[in-house]
Amino acid sequence: MEPAGSCNQYRLALLPELAEYAGRLWIDWGKGYRAWIQRGDRVPKPVVELRRTFREDPFPGFAALILNLSDIETMPAHWAEALRATRGIYLLTCPRTREQYVGMASSGEGFLGRWREYFASGHGGNVALKSRDPSDYQVSILETVGTSATMADLIELECRWKDKLQSRQMGLNRN
Repeated sequence: MEPAGSCNQYRLALLPELAEYAGRLWIDWGKGYRAWIQRGDRVPKPVVELRRTFREDPFPGFAALILNLSDIETMPAHWAEALRATRGIYLLTCPRTREQYVGMASSGEGFLGRWREYFASGHGGNVALKSRDPSDYQVSILETVGTSATMADLIELECRWKDKLQSRQMGLNRN
């Protein structure tokens, strides 16, 4: 506190050791809430609430995303929205058997909708996957497409990736 004529000046500074409470601490100022100065050393100010911190991992981006299929239902909501809004070509792998499957997410539910089909059924309608345990699968995105991409564009991209990764000869693709 510094005297300044008929008033006092108070210099405020954020304390680094209290930074973790910024925006989370709610204090009851009591009946003196209209006074321009509040002195915690004279009138106790009880803590009403200390909110928990909540942090979700940031979405890693489509190119870096690798997920266990069993984590589809528990991923952060903003990840699910990004995956629901995007279509393209994905890679489904089984680290245990070292087999891979190239697939296409073409519906209005994007990658998320397609992967949920695998999670629900274990095979998503694919013959070669019917004998596998879906908890073994990992999914990643090979390529995304814009909203103007046609079904023919998606099929062409899927075939190209199957050729590049030889997933018909050495993987789980049968078509």
